[in-house]
Amino acid sequence: MISVSPWLVALIALCGKVEESVEDLYLAVFKGTYRHRIDPKGRLPVPAAFRRTLDEGRVVVTRLDQCLAAYSPAEWSRLEEQLAALPAFNRQVKSLTRLLTSRACDCELDGQGRILLPAALRAEAGLGREAVVVGVLNRFEVWSPENWQAFLRESERLLDDVTLEVQWPPAPGPPRALSPLEPQPADPHPQGKPSR
Repeated sequence: MISVSPWLVALIALCGKVEESVEDLYLAVFKGTYRHRIDPKGRLPVPAAFRRTLDEGRVVVTRLDQCLAAYSPAEWSRLEEQLAALPAFNRQVKSLTRLLTSRACDCELDGQGRILLPAALRAEAGLGREAVVVGVLNRFEVWSPENWQAFLRESERLLDDVTLEVQWPPAPGPPRALSPLEPQPADPHPQGKPSR
């Protein structure tokens, strides 16, 4: 059974309502699931789809729950700003900030699109030769296949047992106003009078 880290629960509780819009928050969107091998030196190929969004050629990697989380430098800066905005002397905030930042390291992409994952982080996440790389909107995560399968089983069970306050698919919004550049719909009554 996968347990949710207490510090992650603390972050969710302390952050409250997110004030930023989705467009501002998720500049780079990572999605999809990929399987890769980690070579004996600890280098992991970053999926090509993910490399295209990493224009600075590096990521910030830290441990998150049972995996490693990789953020673009811009997204890591936003995370640091969110952490700095929390109450600085709150015990949970201090613990969360220490855990995330003390484990974080910059990882450069080499000429073959790989990042060198530090041995200590690989060991903490239980990573061996095989890895599952998962896109999660503003970051991508690196899981051991065993931890990923355990997470999937637990998550599916959780979603079966709980009614979430998430409406899916989203409800249709109000009609969208047409821009002047879009073709206007044909007038069903060209004479200005409705037909009878």
